[in-house]
Amino acid sequence: MGGFALWRGRQELGVAASGQRLIALLALRDRPLGRLHVAGTLWPDYPTERSLADLRTTLWRVNQSSERVIAATPSFLKLGADIEVDVRNLTIFARQLTNTGTAEAVDLDSVNLADLVRDLLPDWYDDWLEDEREELRQARLHALESAARRLSASGRHADAIQAALAALRLEPLRETAHRTLIEMHLAEGNWSEACRQFERCRRLLREELGVEPSDSMRLLLERKREPVRLSRMPVRAVAPRLGGTVRDPAARLGCRIRLPVRWLSAMRGRCMRLGRPSPEGGQPVHTPVRTPLVSATCIESRSDQRLA
Repeated sequence: MGGFALWRGRQELGVAASGQRLIALLALRDRPLGRLHVAGTLWPDYPTERSLADLRTTLWRVNQSSERVIAATPSFLKLGADIEVDVRNLTIFARQLTNTGTAEAVDLDSVNLADLVRDLLPDWYDDWLEDEREELRQARLHALESAARRLSASGRHADAIQAALAALRLEPLRETAHRTLIEMHLAEGNWSEACRQFERCRRLLREELGVEPSDSMRLLLERKREPVRLSRMPVRAVAPRLGGTVRDPAARLGCRIRLPVRWLSAMRGRCMRLGRPSPEGGQPVHTPVRTPLVSATCIESRSDQRLA
């Protein structure tokens, strides 16, 4: 992943370019390959005799400099059984993650997230690598999305979001990657982040493909949306008295007022808000009324009563 390297312990072994391609082909195919097939794959423009001759030369050089990393028979070639290949480990990890029967037993920290993002031999332009790259790319995308869901389920929301973002970096137009990231934001309780990510996805799909997000993306947000319900709170006010007769402010509003005894510290000239029912049956309409300072008493008054 990222580039070719052959290590023995902590020592990197030097291999010629032709030897690197031979080792990489055997490592990626992960099975014994016929000599004729290998020669035709690595040297497609050469005649058969010349390609076989180049294969023999390359094989001899690799085994001389790299302690026989390739096992050869007169007809077949394969990589040595004791050679560890990073692509194999990554493929096994991805398969375990996407397999629902074994995904829970997978150590999510066993593979570095950077390994799932790096491309396969990005500086090589061999035609035989195209299918290998696409197969591994799909495996990495599914692995990143599955890892994000597993991390979120275990409460590691920050790591889950990083995994989902890695999938988007790998394929920005992948709708399931956007959906996974939206699900991670919703699981963490960040509704605004989920909506913002949906808008990014919609804008990107419009600009690049001229399409809209699927209905499942919209339904994901609609199912999570919780309508805001405003509860009706009881109206409480202080109708104080400063000697003499004070006209009940509620009389002008046509409503009932409950005056708590504990409100004993009304301030002279303070503005209190009194509510009356809305004509349409909605929320109360509040009107500011200014009242003088008196000692408060607990009175329940109607519109035709006076406060004595």
